[in-house]
Amino acid sequence: MSSELLLNLQEAVLYFFLNPVWLIALVAAYMLGSKRVSRERTDFNVGINKGSTEMKHILSVGWLHGLVLSILIAGVGLIVDFNWIIILSVIMLLVIVSFSYKLASPIYYVTLAFFALWALDRFAGDFSIGTWFVLEDLDFFGTLAITVPIIAGLLLISEGLLVRRHAARHTSPTFVPTQRGMRGAIYQSKLLWLVPVVFLVPGHMVAEYAPYWPQFTLGSEQFSFIPVPLVIGFSQLVRSTFPDVLLPKMGKAIAWLGVAVVLVGIGAIWMPVLGWAALIAGVLCRILLSAMISLSERNKQVLLVPQSEGVYVVAVLADSPAEKMGIVPGDLIKSVNGISIHNEDQLYDAIQVNAAHCRLQVIGRDQEVRLKQQVLFRHDHFRLGIVVVR
Repeated sequence: MSSELLLNLQEAVLYFFLNPVWLIALVAAYMLGSKRVSRERTDFNVGINKGSTEMKHILSVGWLHGLVLSILIAGVGLIVDFNWIIILSVIMLLVIVSFSYKLASPIYYVTLAFFALWALDRFAGDFSIGTWFVLEDLDFFGTLAITVPIIAGLLLISEGLLVRRHAARHTSPTFVPTQRGMRGAIYQSKLLWLVPVVFLVPGHMVAEYAPYWPQFTLGSEQFSFIPVPLVIGFSQLVRSTFPDVLLPKMGKAIAWLGVAVVLVGIGAIWMPVLGWAALIAGVLCRILLSAMISLSERNKQVLLVPQSEGVYVVAVLADSPAEKMGIVPGDLIKSVNGISIHNEDQLYDAIQVNAAHCRLQVIGRDQEVRLKQQVLFRHDHFRLGIVVVR
């Protein structure tokens, strides 16, 4: 019996990794990295981060979130419809291949799948696809009106925490024209997170499609665990401030929105229509939050533009002399080895005056003047490791 259960679990894991959502998300992450590196090399003649960064990120970050979400969903007993999972997966696939990751918030997936399933049940109740998509026993003002909004809120909280912690760390600078005809630097954050979530589904809904899928009995009912590779996407331009200032605040707002959706969803236990309200309000508020930030950033001046004295640091390469000196994006380098500079060429000419030692006068974001110095080894003066506005 135990060996049979082990084989079934192995089969479930295999199905998870063969899920097209998982596979296409990996391809999309690879393409994101390749496109970013190509753009960085066009703008700055160097790739700031490796092209594999997005691939490593999608594979490493979301697992803990998925574990916590799975324990909460299964532990509380939030049962969902198997057909809803199928529609959810199809919607995720469409969003992933569109590369429009402003649309990749889980509140959009979950809500659209809920109302698509309702529309099919309402207007095409006899619709089916073989034996694995059959509409039956759907209660949109009962169990689903409670569980789906709560799950949507939990996923929003997870999205907010991911944005708050990781979005600012994985931004890429790019040049844009300013209102004064110059070229200014802005930041783009475009990421995918893979969050493997286990959903709880009534056993009879899976039995016809996969009769050997692992099931367990609770009371008189049988249930199955269905692992789903949930993909959360994020895309945001930052032009009037710095990513480590704006994006954590945005992540915090998303997480609090998730808390509100969960609380209203819990209220659906006593008033089912609140479940519908929670989903609709969650979508509208998430759209409003993204639109407000985008409009605010669009209407403000670009922060990093060429200066008459000094050059702004846009990015610092990993393991470079500049990183060892403590240079950070937003620093304004005023002089090098006592020589005032006005552009990138003068910066490197001044470094080569004393190729063995680099002494920078820097004005930080707080407008305080600091001295940064570093012994430069052979060839280091050709690759200080900073990207500047030019």
